[in-house]
Amino acid sequence: MVVVAHPDDIEFSCAGTLARWAKNGTRVSYVLCTSGEVGIAEAGMTKEKATSIREAEQRAAAKIVGAEEVVFLREPDGLLQPTLELRKKIVREIRRFKPEVVICGDPTIVWAGEDYINHPDHRAAATAALDAIFPAAGQPNLFQELEAEGLTAYKPRKVYVTGWNQTDLYINITETIDVKVSALRAHRSQMGDWDPEPRIKEWASERARGKEMTYAESFRVVTLESDEDWAKNNGRVLSDEG
Repeated sequence: MVVVAHPDDIEFSCAGTLARWAKNGTRVSYVLCTSGEVGIAEAGMTKEKATSIREAEQRAAAKIVGAEEVVFLREPDGLLQPTLELRKKIVREIRRFKPEVVICGDPTIVWAGEDYINHPDHRAAATAALDAIFPAAGQPNLFQELEAEGLTAYKPRKVYVTGWNQTDLYINITETIDVKVSALRAHRSQMGDWDPEPRIKEWASERARGKEMTYAESFRVVTLESDEDWAKNNGRVLSDEG
């Protein structure tokens, strides 16, 4: 499961990894906190129309990657806050889908290079996601009312945090880099006349430098439960995320 703020956040950050996993039979769920409804700066554009456009683009991108589902929480774009209500919404999705791994952003990143400030929605989504993943989703007495929906406590095995700093896992996306680019191109309202391929391949090549691979995506990984305990507690067979 991936939890992000906006349509296209997944494609920029981790779509190559997700495409690799999906290709090998992993079920993938996208959770979008907003629908990116303020992200089309055109005369006459309404939030309602932008919502329709951007949700359709995200679904098309997810289909290219091989994701099984796309969930929109429809929190306000540009005004996202890590509220208890948002935390509960994410907990609901975690308890329903029961992911082995949850991918989210890094809420501590503000300064992201010399020409970019990390969007406050990105930070809010990352904070809410991490707070939902641990401890909330796995605590039976937190959001206990979700049991009325048949949703009981569940703890993911690992958290993969995307970002620029302190990454310790590099996933080879050489075979899926073109899928990543194609998925990003599905966000036509955001790409405009810009061809993302050269820059995406440049970034992925920089991540792969010295790693005996051509293109890579990188993550900081937090293991919440040992492989053996998680498999035993959930009656599941572990995947090979590498």
